[in-house]
Amino acid sequence: MKLTILAWLACLAAGTAAEKPNLLVILADDMGWSDLGCQGSEIATPNLDRLAAEGTSFRQFYNAARCCPTRASLLTGLYPHEAGMGGMVVNRPGPATGPYQGYLNDSCTTLAEALKPAGYRSYHAGKWHVGEFRPQWPVDRGFDRAYGLISGGMNYYDIRKCKAPGLERVFARDGERIVPEADGFYATEAFTTAATGFLEEHRKDHADRPWFLYLAYTAPHWPLHAPEEIVRKYEERYRAGWQPVREARHRRQLATGAIPAGTPLSPADGAAWDKLPEEKKAAMARKMAVYAAMTEVMDSEIGRLRASLEKAGELENTLILFLSDNGACAEGGPLGANMRPDLKGPVGTVDSYHSYGGSWSNVSNTPFRRHKSHTHEGGIRTPCLVRWPAGLKVPAGSRVDAVGHVTDLMPTFCEIAGVKPPAGLAGKSLLPVLRGEGTAGPRVLGWEHFGAAAWRDGDWKLVRKGPQAGWELYDLAKDPCELADLAATDAKRAAALAAAWGKWAAAVGVK
Repeated sequence: MKLTILAWLACLAAGTAAEKPNLLVILADDMGWSDLGCQGSEIATPNLDRLAAEGTSFRQFYNAARCCPTRASLLTGLYPHEAGMGGMVVNRPGPATGPYQGYLNDSCTTLAEALKPAGYRSYHAGKWHVGEFRPQWPVDRGFDRAYGLISGGMNYYDIRKCKAPGLERVFARDGERIVPEADGFYATEAFTTAATGFLEEHRKDHADRPWFLYLAYTAPHWPLHAPEEIVRKYEERYRAGWQPVREARHRRQLATGAIPAGTPLSPADGAAWDKLPEEKKAAMARKMAVYAAMTEVMDSEIGRLRASLEKAGELENTLILFLSDNGACAEGGPLGANMRPDLKGPVGTVDSYHSYGGSWSNVSNTPFRRHKSHTHEGGIRTPCLVRWPAGLKVPAGSRVDAVGHVTDLMPTFCEIAGVKPPAGLAGKSLLPVLRGEGTAGPRVLGWEHFGAAAWRDGDWKLVRKGPQAGWELYDLAKDPCELADLAATDAKRAAALAAAWGKWAAAVGVK
């Protein structure tokens, strides 16, 4: 990104590079609203719970409904279509243009590129998923070092198991494609090891400069893979089925303030547990136990990274932000599925490739409706935890009601770093919110993904399940779980919001 002389002077006036905070974004994959302990879960997530207790958490923070679009928006501050990622990533090289080209376009600026004039060095570890071929990799888009999965989900133990048609995965270190040794490999741990290694090198070679780290885990995205000793801790907890777990999470959410008082629990959306044969019940308990174990391992690895920051004396002046790329995933149907029928090993092991399905996804998204890829709240609302002792001015452990969106990271980080953000951003800076200076103001936000669409204007939300489905209208201030459709009784408002969405859709390139 090119800066004017005035912008450079503003950057210098903000202080030396060494005084600027380090910036750490941690992104979970397919993790639902309620899967953290601080969000009501029974899963052990002490490190993320501590992050929330020492910082703040947003009650109304949004992503872009799916992995690729959310990553594009996070990295650029634009709506996915504006960055070229209105759909899914494409597995093809060569030039392409338009809102659905399938990789980041040349006209957008990434966070790594935007922060360079402020002296930041940038590092990426984990899942990329916004460009399969060179020059679309992290090191081509401003990151100084990178390690991880260029593609989407993968076998956590052995990437060589991803050889089925359409499932071959690209893994890379910096600009070189590699195949990690399978012996002792587990993706969540490997990504953390790479991240801590990059920061150790940074302290040795670039101690006078701040850093930006984008750590994008694949957990807990399927395939369900986790160490057996951790899985065993959870199997018994899920023997009674999904609804008791969901109801318990809802009670804890109300008790802890994760959701406002009086927020109801949406109707169950899954299979009838009591009608399943005992063998199937055991299999489904096993699936959720593996999912829980994957989440616990991710939390433990975040704790390992935190410990390294604390040891280096960097924890006080590092802004840590954690969120998920979309709601929990219902792929595979109500009971999930073996997504690789040629792999027939027990669920959780290297020779398995299962999803946990919509019935458990409904638990993960408690108390909201629907799932990943939908634009109802269950698909787009994410936990967002922020810890920044040197800059956060809201009370520790507070819950923020300001509406935030993944596009807000770019303008927020640019303001913190003292650089002018790229022009035409969709998001707005959340720094006033983090400093306790008020809300980000009324928000107007749009979504579209494979025909699922939504428009939020203040507390009013228009949403549809797909291109052939009718619009639904909700007052989120009174109905955060989208239970009372007002489209028929307030048709004038619904029509006005639909017209506003249509103008936005045309502007960003929705087809």
